[in-house]
Amino acid sequence: MKTILNIIWLVLSGFWLFLGYLAAGVILCITIIGIPFGIASFRIGLYALWPFGYMAVERRDAGAPSCVGNVLWLVLAGWWLALAHIATGIAQCLTIIGIPLGIANFKLIPVSLMPLGREIVPTDQPFAGR
Repeated sequence: MKTILNIIWLVLSGFWLFLGYLAAGVILCITIIGIPFGIASFRIGLYALWPFGYMAVERRDAGAPSCVGNVLWLVLAGWWLALAHIATGIAQCLTIIGIPLGIANFKLIPVSLMPLGREIVPTDQPFAGR
């Protein structure tokens, strides 16, 4: 079932969201200071490309630099990526078939707003990052 949902997701919204994360990552990697943010964008872009079967967990070893980095991320890229998830989530929830896809979009909003200090793990090992 995860594979079918991932394929439908890829066709309807995953590819376009992945391109948004890819564009944000490329722009952020222009400067040396932005490289960690660009890498986070690429990592979450892969999660947005194929989300079913994975989840984001907070890392306990993430410290104050992750918090500061998340504030910068929110200002630089997070808000418009979250808006993309909100818009596509609402559009997908308009149909019965799209409701699981819309819920997956809403599940990606916290990760798109504050990606640093999080790890993407398979759902069968949710405590791997803790």
